Amino acid sequence: MQFKNERLILVFNVHYFHDVKVRVFMVRIAANEARKEFAEVLNRVACKGERIILQRRGKDVAALVPLEDLQLIEALEDEVDLEEARKALAEPGPNISLEEAKRRLGF
Repeated sequence: MQFKNERLILVFNVHYFHDVKVRVFMVRIAANEARKEFAEVLNRVACKGERIILQRRGKDVAALVPLEDLQLIEALEDEVDLEEARKALAEPGPNISLEEAKRRLGF
C-alpha cells in the first residue's frame, strides 16, 4: 500500500549484519496518516522490515523500526557502556561502591 504523501528515501549506507550486505530503504509519512492506517504501518514495519519516519508539519519527529533494529541498537549501546566502564575501572585511584557514590552525590 502506498500512503498519500509517502516519500521513499534511499539510504546509501550499506549495513553489514553477520557478514550479510543489507540495503536499508525508508519512507516518510505524516503522523496523522500513520494513525489512520496504523495496522498497515505496523505490518510494513513488523512483517516487511521497513523503517518508517513519521513527520509532523513536514518535520521528522519519530521513527518506527523493526524489533530486530531496536535490539541491535540496544546491543550497540551496551557495548559502548561496557567499554566506558572498563576505561573507568582502569583509571588510577581508588574505586568506590555504588552506595558510596550515591551517598556522596546526595541520593
